[in-house]
Amino acid sequence: MAWNEPGGNGNNHDPWSGGGDNRGKRSGGNDQGPPDLDEALRKLQDRLGGILGGGKKKGGSGGGSGKGPSKAAGGGFFVVIIVLAALFWAGMGFYTVDQQERGIVLRLGKYHDTVQPGLQWNPPLIDDVTKVNTTRIRTYDHRSLMLTEDENIVDVDMTVQYVVADPVMYILKIRDPSDSLAQSSESALRHVVGTSEMHGILTEGRDTLALQVQARLQRYMEDYSTGLQISKVNIKNAQAPRQVQDAFDDVIKAREDEQRVINEAQAYANGIIPEARGQAQRLMEESNAYREEVVAKATGEASRFTALLTEYTKAPEVTRERLYIDTLQDVLSRTGKVMVDVEGGNNMMYLPLDRLTEQQPLRDTSGRPVRLDENTLNQLAEQVLQEARQRAQTTSGLREGR
Repeated sequence: MAWNEPGGNGNNHDPWSGGGDNRGKRSGGNDQGPPDLDEALRKLQDRLGGILGGGKKKGGSGGGSGKGPSKAAGGGFFVVIIVLAALFWAGMGFYTVDQQERGIVLRLGKYHDTVQPGLQWNPPLIDDVTKVNTTRIRTYDHRSLMLTEDENIVDVDMTVQYVVADPVMYILKIRDPSDSLAQSSESALRHVVGTSEMHGILTEGRDTLALQVQARLQRYMEDYSTGLQISKVNIKNAQAPRQVQDAFDDVIKAREDEQRVINEAQAYANGIIPEARGQAQRLMEESNAYREEVVAKATGEASRFTALLTEYTKAPEVTRERLYIDTLQDVLSRTGKVMVDVEGGNNMMYLPLDRLTEQQPLRDTSGRPVRLDENTLNQLAEQVLQEARQRAQTTSGLREGR
């Protein structure tokens, strides 16, 4: 009867069960020898089979004692392979998410969770993890010809800077976020340029154009659920098409000349108007001063006349004589002639000597210029008086002879 046959004798032990006889035979009668490797593998197999729900196979025709150890060894090796495969599978589930990233976990193709930065574990082949950088600023460049509101064509070069604000939408809600961003940028730019005039786009309206495009593009990204956040839109260049660039440059130059002439005229006006206002104010001040002077002078003359009238009333003869003398003094002080009174003769008029010296220098009989000082003038005055007296005497003698 086989050792594992049901109903067998109790003495028919499993030759691999580690009984006393077999241990004695293998160890040479020493019960303290090392355990058999096949026995250890069999026991490990039995324990794993108990854990996994298996057990020893009962009954059957059973093999001989030579087949039992081979089957046990093969089964133990298979279990080790399974354990190692399980450990390798579990080790594949560890991964690291960087600080600037977020992990999107799909379990069997369905969204499961969003993992934060750090060391994470998910069952491999069951969960699929996609890492998304949510802090890196991405750039998209776009350039095309646009039609403006005033039916002109401009060549606009634009740059869009954006970040991934919602990684779930970025991965799951839309198939190709980059393509959606490109088409949305084209649409937003054409809409804003189509409602603007060419002059504003090419000159001072670029900043306003960029802000309007950014706001409209962000609305598009939210409506399409792309998960993108537009950071900034820059209009790098806006110019006329190359085919008409020369003519457009002439137009710009003409506009610049126009503005320059306007600025020069404004500067001239700003210089002339204040000057004219200053002259007008000066004339007004001078007229006011002249008025005050005339009024004050007239008031003084009236006061003087009133005072003279009072004095004339008190002493008419003296006042009349005094007024006469003052008048002659005032008149004669401004005349250019000298009146010489000679006794017994007529009055003779001579030009003043100082006036003669101002017109031409005096010279002596030799033709040399004479320096006039106080003594010379006195001598000349005495000489003139003597000649005048002689002429007067001669005239009087002639009158008496007649």
